[in-house]
Amino acid sequence: MQVVLLVIDSGGIGAAPDAEAFGDPAASTIEHALQAVGGRNLPHLSMMGLDRLTPLLGTQVQPLAGAAARLAPRANGKDTLAGHWEMMGLVVQEPFRTYPDGFPSDVVSALETRFGRPLLGNKPASGTEIIAELGVKHMDTGYPIVYTSQDSVLQIAAHEDIVPLDTLYAWCQAAREVMSGSHRVGRIIARPFRGIPGAFQRTANRHDYAVAPWDDTMVDRMQAAGIETVAVGKIGDIFSRQGFDQHIATISNMDGLEKTLEVISHPAFDRFVFTNLVEFDSHYGHRRNAGGYVDALADLDHFLPRLWEQLEPDDQLWITADHGCDPTYRGTDHTREWVPWLTYGQRLPRIIGEDRTTLSDIGATLGGLWQLTTVGPGHPWDALLRGAQ
Repeated sequence: MQVVLLVIDSGGIGAAPDAEAFGDPAASTIEHALQAVGGRNLPHLSMMGLDRLTPLLGTQVQPLAGAAARLAPRANGKDTLAGHWEMMGLVVQEPFRTYPDGFPSDVVSALETRFGRPLLGNKPASGTEIIAELGVKHMDTGYPIVYTSQDSVLQIAAHEDIVPLDTLYAWCQAAREVMSGSHRVGRIIARPFRGIPGAFQRTANRHDYAVAPWDDTMVDRMQAAGIETVAVGKIGDIFSRQGFDQHIATISNMDGLEKTLEVISHPAFDRFVFTNLVEFDSHYGHRRNAGGYVDALADLDHFLPRLWEQLEPDDQLWITADHGCDPTYRGTDHTREWVPWLTYGQRLPRIIGEDRTTLSDIGATLGGLWQLTTVGPGHPWDALLRGAQ
């Protein structure tokens, strides 16, 4: 049996029950992106039930081909780590620290000492905007551009022709050590870019240095039980490379889908494939690009039959999200939203399930499928367990 879990990074489907506490009472990422462009037909996502969970303007309703339900996040945070970890049973109770006013002087001093040079930036900013603002000065001086956002991150941008990737990655590893204890942030992110002034472009050589999970996740349990675990895209970074037998890097959503297809095209007795499609968030949500978001949804929709064709009768394909990032909403931050749980498999029931109260139900269902002791507060979705019998 194979289970493939695709994450539409930021694919929220409407304000979560506690969205007002996070400042997001009217967010609805996929719905609003489609409205902004006048709609698009997404027939295969309809077959997996997405249009039964959120309005999909322009989509012609198709017969159900699997089970679908909404999941409410429980973690105290709406960032990448909180969402993915919760799926695998580890619920963040204390949010990672954020720096809405930039990093304090003691942090800046420690970073400059470790880097051997001054910093540029040190403020919350959009990644594309801050390299446009400071890229020339960076190229003239070689000083790293350090910035953050409303998420718990410290990001370091550097031009690949000025700062070698190995040096940028070493800076990030040093920053990971600095940003610990009372200054712990969820992720340090290397943000290399290239190009000339006025036309800078971030490259695919991004690398995340995440806080390591402090307890077992369902990925660890599956790996310990001999189930092959495969991380595609930034999944390996999100879990600090813990619990996975393979880590497959990707350069785009489509590359991630192609590499997922390549993995599952080789039969396996028991395998879990966990794929993140990051461009929904990094290229379209944060950049408020509703058109790009919808194009990416259409690309995913068009690709789905190729994945379905590779599934054996016992296999299951699931699609979910880690949070929202409504490109039409105020600001560029993640948004607190329900996320979908869409499923496809030859033996799965064709139903729309009741709302579920934690993303950890995903991990609990994986545990149920392989008869493992689960972690976290989740409960298995019995309909998917029956589909595997």
